[in-house]
Amino acid sequence: MSSAASTTLSPLYPNVKLVPRPNTERGGADHGWLKTFHTFSFAGYWDPRYMSFGNLRVINEDRVEPTEGFGTHGHREMEIFSYVVSGELEHKDSMGNLEILKRGDIQLTSAGTGIRHSEYNRNNKSVVHFLQIWAEPHTRGLKPKYFTRHFTDEEKTDNLVTVVAPIGSADVNEEREGSGPAPVQSNVTLKSTILSPEKSVEHIFPAPASGETQRKGYVHVIQTSGYNTKTAKGSRVRVNGGLELSEGDGAFAWGAAGDKLQIENVASTPAEVLVFDVE
Repeated sequence: MSSAASTTLSPLYPNVKLVPRPNTERGGADHGWLKTFHTFSFAGYWDPRYMSFGNLRVINEDRVEPTEGFGTHGHREMEIFSYVVSGELEHKDSMGNLEILKRGDIQLTSAGTGIRHSEYNRNNKSVVHFLQIWAEPHTRGLKPKYFTRHFTDEEKTDNLVTVVAPIGSADVNEEREGSGPAPVQSNVTLKSTILSPEKSVEHIFPAPASGETQRKGYVHVIQTSGYNTKTAKGSRVRVNGGLELSEGDGAFAWGAAGDKLQIENVASTPAEVLVFDVE
């Protein structure tokens, strides 16, 4: 993935490079019980241009039909987290965790040396809509762990709230159900906002990793108004005064320390947006 993109997409901060990832170009499939989109190569979707982005390996936007789900399966050496948009998601794993996750909930499984889990929609009426996100760990051979966090719509409205952050970061604790961001064993941070019309938030790029000149970022607009495989519609935001994204669209970003991603809602409905910071 090259950072040599046109700066005309970022007139407010011309040093920031942006590359759009339109909704229509995401991978995905409609399996009946599961409607899914893939930002990166996953399952039957493979594109050598989109294998990963730094340690960020998977961003899947999933909708699971009532009484359906992902049966018990295994993972190892991967940080796996779910961001629940609507509905109810049952998580069950080999560490003895069993719970129902709802809107505003984040669950993070640090698979380490290996776990088995299932993710089901036990509700018999409503679809569950969530984002499944995977990041490669910075340390291998760790003991598996599980964490949950909850962030209200009120907290996220017109604020860019850090919901997942590397262990050792500010306000991160390793309690199973503690406050603050969920702790991840990877150099990936996830922020979330619900932007009202005409409101904006800013993400400031931290210092790049040693030996690097730029930090990576990724912006994703959640499909809150419904499943859509065609040109993105619904909520719309403008990034750095140039690039416009609607629901399902995303954008790769590169910036030096102190550069910014400004995200402004330019539509008449709220926009729920995820911002990833990637070392």
